[in-house]
Amino acid sequence: MRSMKMTYMDSDFLLDTDAARELYHRHAAKMPIIDYHCHLPPKEIADDVRWTDIAQVWLGGDHYKWRQMRSNGVDERYCTGDAPWHDKFVKFAETMERLVKNPLFDWSHLELARYFGVNERLCGASAERIWKKCNAKLKQKGFSARGLMKKSNVDVVCTTDDPVDSLEHHLAIAKAPFGTKILPAWRSDKASKIDSLLAWNAWMDRLAAAAKMPVKTYDDFLGAMAKRHAFFAKAGCVVSDYGITEVFAAPYTDAEVAKIFKKARAGRAVTAEEALKFKSAWLYEGMKADAAANWTAQIHACCLRDNNSAMFERLGPDTGFDCIGDWRMAEPLARLFDRLERADALPRTILYSLNPKDNELLATLMGCFQKGPTRGKLQLGSGWWFLDQKDGMKKQLEALAALGCLGNFVGMLTDSRSFLSYTRHEYFRRILCQKLGREVENGEIPNDLNWLGGLVEDISYNNAKDYFGF
Repeated sequence: MRSMKMTYMDSDFLLDTDAARELYHRHAAKMPIIDYHCHLPPKEIADDVRWTDIAQVWLGGDHYKWRQMRSNGVDERYCTGDAPWHDKFVKFAETMERLVKNPLFDWSHLELARYFGVNERLCGASAERIWKKCNAKLKQKGFSARGLMKKSNVDVVCTTDDPVDSLEHHLAIAKAPFGTKILPAWRSDKASKIDSLLAWNAWMDRLAAAAKMPVKTYDDFLGAMAKRHAFFAKAGCVVSDYGITEVFAAPYTDAEVAKIFKKARAGRAVTAEEALKFKSAWLYEGMKADAAANWTAQIHACCLRDNNSAMFERLGPDTGFDCIGDWRMAEPLARLFDRLERADALPRTILYSLNPKDNELLATLMGCFQKGPTRGKLQLGSGWWFLDQKDGMKKQLEALAALGCLGNFVGMLTDSRSFLSYTRHEYFRRILCQKLGREVENGEIPNDLNWLGGLVEDISYNNAKDYFGF
């Protein structure tokens, strides 16, 4: 039965039926966390960094919060500028007064409650009290980067790493493990940006240095990437990630791509058609290598980035000026997967689109390429970025359940730069249990909570553990 009255952020937050409460408290809550896609800095994990105040760990690098502070009329000095951390925290607290129903409102209060024991609403009037309480907690044992992972019951973390990275921090962590497995993830996007010629050539020079070989021809490029791919595999990498706008799947020949590569390395600008041919080759060859190494590929698509050019020039990327993009997905993705499948080179793949209109499209397309023995070889990724909120998660779950196989889902990820973001897994699990619990109550699915509880445990942790081979 549904409760007549519920209290915000209590132990039954979002759990509005008896079935939902049992599914969450008995099954979901106890499961460890696998965070297979995030942007945590490996150096901070290796150094087991600590923070002197809540603003440093909460607001530093968090473009989600910066966007909303700007929306509330807060000067940039308090977002990315040189204002004191205390003042930045107060400005965010004042912004929270206006953020009801925004996922930041829920995430922030979840983090305050779970990590700091703060159960009052964050606002301008409470900012000073909460500031002092949180900062006192941060001085305690266990409130370091590694300590927060332990508190959150984190089993595995996959960071996001450039192929030219030395992985020195991952190697250092591996020599002195602390209970949470920290693995690199291959993110080769800079290799594809041939239409940004100066930056692309500079990156190719870095690739040559990392691979200890010349990178003058397309064959050199493939060879250098293969060497770095093997280096990442030796360091424990089992996941790649392709952050793309649209799916690159134009027809090309290796001879064409070789000419395009040579032209760009000579410092001559390529045409839009030539750039697309090279990007298509990069994506195909990358996923083919992933399959050969038994990695899982992730495709993050449809983000329109750096829309405010003045702020991009001032602050650079990942500072809060991206939005949902709108590109065709079905035809090029089908072509890409078909080509990989015909070559017996389609890896396990997780598909994310930042545009929610693509949920059903992706759920049906992946069904065309499912193949044993892997359950759910192709996955519809969890609600990502602007969609990792209640409505976005529900829509993703509905599409997957209706058109795919919900029980095989590999679950949630943080996609975050913050060590306090593991409550996003809790948020997701509560929404999953809320959905299933309501459907039990409504007689839409069988009232067998042991069976459903097993599925909840699988979606929360077990499926990801098996899928990635951790």
